[in-house]
Amino acid sequence: MSQSEVADAAPQPVPDAPSPQQTVYIVIFAIAFCHMLNDMMQSLLPAIYPNLKAALDLDFAHIGLVTLTFQVTSSLLQPLVGLYTDRRAVPFALPVAMVSTFLGLLMLAFAHSYGVLLIAAALVGLGSSVFHPESSRVAYMAAGPRRGFAQSMFQWGGSTGSALGALGAASVVAAEGQSSIAWFCAMAAIAILVLWRVGLWYRAHGMARAKKAVQAGPLLPRAVVIRSLAVLVILIFSKFVYLSSLSSYYTFYLIERFHLSVRGAQLYLFVFLVSVAVGTIAGGPLGDRFGRKRLIWFSILGALPFTLALPHANLFWTSVFSVGAGLTLASAFPAIVVYGQELVPTKVGAISGLFFGLSFGMGGLGAAALGWLADWKGIEFVYAVCAFLPALGLLAALLPDLRRTTAAR
Repeated sequence: MSQSEVADAAPQPVPDAPSPQQTVYIVIFAIAFCHMLNDMMQSLLPAIYPNLKAALDLDFAHIGLVTLTFQVTSSLLQPLVGLYTDRRAVPFALPVAMVSTFLGLLMLAFAHSYGVLLIAAALVGLGSSVFHPESSRVAYMAAGPRRGFAQSMFQWGGSTGSALGALGAASVVAAEGQSSIAWFCAMAAIAILVLWRVGLWYRAHGMARAKKAVQAGPLLPRAVVIRSLAVLVILIFSKFVYLSSLSSYYTFYLIERFHLSVRGAQLYLFVFLVSVAVGTIAGGPLGDRFGRKRLIWFSILGALPFTLALPHANLFWTSVFSVGAGLTLASAFPAIVVYGQELVPTKVGAISGLFFGLSFGMGGLGAAALGWLADWKGIEFVYAVCAFLPALGLLAALLPDLRRTTAAR
């Protein structure tokens, strides 16, 4: 056989199958885009509460049950979804999840009974409970060596979607009423098409990349893994309760302490939310560059000087300290999620579902508890107490350095 024939007979590389060490940016950006659409659509449910209360003659207890239905299906189910898909890969779970959201929005637009409203809220929540752990898994698969960057982009998409959802609710739903939600189903249809393409990539290449990542991941004793996960849960608690204190009650604090107008206080809140978005984008790449343990340590504990000083500052320095706290604390979550995924590489979906579910749940519970505390002791007392939450970042010292254990393996 001639040399040219041997060359022709040799297996040729497949151009669409990048190395597991390469970052597949198109998949990461697709997931971030769909996360933006998903969270934008989710934020429409509370926006129509006033319309629903008047149209269906509901009281606040009924509204609370709708919120509870959505929270249970969107938060508590996420770890269970992750556990299932860790054992049995479901490449097309993401477009199916978006179909659930599509149907939920359509029912919300034309719900004329309380039972239909609860089913619609459950469908939107169910779509979210599948979307978050599975899309985080896909970001992990596509990341290659840039897992922090991938997670930051994914989370930034959700933050942007929530902000745009509030804008859409104010400009469309508030003006046109409940039925206008049907127009947002077009976004769900776009997301279904994009996620179908992502599912094709997942089936063709994603599972092989995930298997490779498991083989290269750290191998730690069970006791160390459990201790580390417990530390991460505590750090998530400290981060999201403090951020909830600012996102939920910052305007009330500024109005009471500095006698600002509502509009003026909302401008300060907007500046804080921008700092959170910037911190989210920066956190993942910084974790890739300097190590996730160092980034987690810096992000949580590094916010302590800002939070301790904020209750005693004038208006200018209050805005500066709130931005500092938002930047540092927001940078922690991408690193925490990726650290947990690398800690238990065989349970990427379960870890993603657990951490995202906890972030939703702790934020909501924290807001409720702090609201009760503010009624009891005053809003300034809330910030004096919450100032010490970032001190829990000292527990990051108990986390093992995964880069060293992976290199040793």
